[in-house]
Amino acid sequence: MTHAPLFRKLDCLQLPVGDLDAGVAFYERLGHEVIWRRPNQVGMRLPDTDAELVLQTERQGARVDLLVEDVRAAVERFVAAGGRVVVEPFPIEIGLCAVVADPDGNELELLDMSKGPLDPSSERL
Repeated sequence: MTHAPLFRKLDCLQLPVGDLDAGVAFYERLGHEVIWRRPNQVGMRLPDTDAELVLQTERQGARVDLLVEDVRAAVERFVAAGGRVVVEPFPIEIGLCAVVADPDGNELELLDMSKGPLDPSSERL
């Protein structure tokens, strides 16, 4: 049976930083522009895509976020295919998020935009 691909697109690459302002300054020197800011996170533009580079002080290790249509349905399909749930679906500002792992232990964040995208005009830059 053939299914449509589960992952729609790369939403962001999350990178941990020890000092948010220093991390932003470094990536700005590399030409990346700040597009939104939170107390512990900053989203930076990747110019040839609508995916973002997200610097954050809240987590350890790099993580990839993948956009799906519906997080709960995606988690069910992922587990049925042989993956496992690391963190059950939980609410985020734009919708739902869950963390899953493939059979080799690679962790992926799945997220949907069921609440809609962030409004950049309401963000503190």
